[in-house]
Amino acid sequence: MQIDILTLFPPMFTGPFDYSIVKRAIDKKILDLRITDLRDFATDKYKSVDDRPYGGGAGMIMRVDIVDRAITNVKSQMSNQIQKSKIILLDAGGEKFTQQKAVDLSKEDHLIIICGHYEGVDYRVHEHLVDEIISVGDYVLSGGEIPAMVIIDSIVRLLPGVLGNEKSLEEESFTEYRIPNTEYPQYTRPEEYNGWKVPEILLSGDHTKIKKWRSPVR
Repeated sequence: MQIDILTLFPPMFTGPFDYSIVKRAIDKKILDLRITDLRDFATDKYKSVDDRPYGGGAGMIMRVDIVDRAITNVKSQMSNQIQKSKIILLDAGGEKFTQQKAVDLSKEDHLIIICGHYEGVDYRVHEHLVDEIISVGDYVLSGGEIPAMVIIDSIVRLLPGVLGNEKSLEEESFTEYRIPNTEYPQYTRPEEYNGWKVPEILLSGDHTKIKKWRSPVR
């Protein structure tokens, strides 16, 4: 899979993607992660990417021409093996991100993720340039960079060959057949700590009973 991130702040991605699952996917060449600085597509000496909103209002709006040029550039550098790209805008007004959406996106060959900023993005980006608009929740963040990290992490761990034991995906929280959504309680050593004991059934060695205890419907 190839993922391209369009952002005003490329350095924000230096730490989160240099460790753990995403780093493993990159090292295994399962993931090709590319970061594009939207300011590279500005046309003035100040590298301006935003402007005042028509009709008045507070704040600044990211320009449609900047975003369009960045998308065009990314597509021109796509691998020959990629037939189609899915373009996603991260925006508070988008569809709520879920585990099922992560599963769906993990099946794509190429994602272009646009990190919104300022007071928003020119609405012509919504109308003409993107395939999906996604929100990570009903709260306000400074920009789309942190949501992009969340979404990419949740997608990448689903790619074949990334996790050491892919069977663990079958029992994860928020898989579509789990009721309730979250995973069963887990315990490890020590067996007793401060008088707090591991449930006896987990020490019994009776795997049938343990499986029933762990079942979402007990």
